[in-house]
Amino acid sequence: MQEQELLYLLMLHKMPGIGHINAKKLLQHFGSATALFQASTNDLKELDGIGSKRIKTLRDSAITKEAEDELNFIQSNNIKLSYFKDEDYPSRLKQCIDSPILLFSRGNINLKNKPVLSIVGTRQVTTHGIAFCEQLIEDLAPLNPVIVSGLAYGTDIVAHRAAIKFNLQTIACVAHGLNQIYPKVHQKYVSSIENNGGFFTDFCSDDTFDRNNFLSRNRIIAGLSEATIVIESAEKGGSLVTADIAHSYDREVFAVPGRPQDKFSKGCNMLIKQQKAQMITSAADLVYNLNWDIDTKKKNTQTQLFISLTDDEKLVVQKLTEIGKAEIDALSLVCGLPTHKLSSILLNLELGGLVRPLPGKQFEII
Repeated sequence: MQEQELLYLLMLHKMPGIGHINAKKLLQHFGSATALFQASTNDLKELDGIGSKRIKTLRDSAITKEAEDELNFIQSNNIKLSYFKDEDYPSRLKQCIDSPILLFSRGNINLKNKPVLSIVGTRQVTTHGIAFCEQLIEDLAPLNPVIVSGLAYGTDIVAHRAAIKFNLQTIACVAHGLNQIYPKVHQKYVSSIENNGGFFTDFCSDDTFDRNNFLSRNRIIAGLSEATIVIESAEKGGSLVTADIAHSYDREVFAVPGRPQDKFSKGCNMLIKQQKAQMITSAADLVYNLNWDIDTKKKNTQTQLFISLTDDEKLVVQKLTEIGKAEIDALSLVCGLPTHKLSSILLNLELGGLVRPLPGKQFEII
């Protein structure tokens, strides 16, 4: 992209009162940002909804100076800028009507042909929520998903850390420009996140940080992913907003159920009750409901895999071989294993090409 067009796109991106939906309409009408800003006042007046105030903003030299400063910042700090019409713009985010016309990123992000999951939840995550989040990511690690979250306290940073621990890409979507980190205490994770993924934002470096920015940030978290998982939430909270946005994008939403009296289970239970989210109790639920394909080539190594199975995994294979297909609760009784542990075992066996899921949460030997 030519530098002049990039400068004009930054000017449009920074213009107050336009918004990403109207910006896309203007770009569609004129064909480019350069043509838009070089259009005559009479041509601009013919457009519905632009008005004299916005035309004046288009001519504002202060906006030009801000865009020039931002371009210098981008070029001096190894920031990547993705235009929503470019091939390297995240494909799922591109499908969202209010996706940003420009997306700023830094790090080593690669979303091509990869499953992408968003994990969100309360900032006051409980020990149960931490354990569930970490176990979920560990169990999903063989599928190599990209884990997206918001770098906030609590659930977000637990998800980022777990992804790094299991050598998965993780993307932190932030509510500010890439010249700062919020919260500052999470500065210590920046290097690890960039080495294992990176950062996304649609805020410029001179945008004033404001808590209202979180709503804009949340739509990117939801838009990047094929599914959003809510680990824990009170009756109100940012993670419920993200879930609502994901639901409005017609993306899958999952919520971890909990006891009705638990404060940070009420939001998840409500999402399930309102049928905005499916219940998730293990990684196997996610794999089954998203209909993720397991690599069939692994079937050729079943003999070698069986030798390396744990005793519990061998027990499950033996019982399924004896009784044929079985529903997970019945299999739990036959094997004498708790359901949550059995779900993890079945996922590992499925990844190894030894078992396959069937409708009704049943499984059988391949």
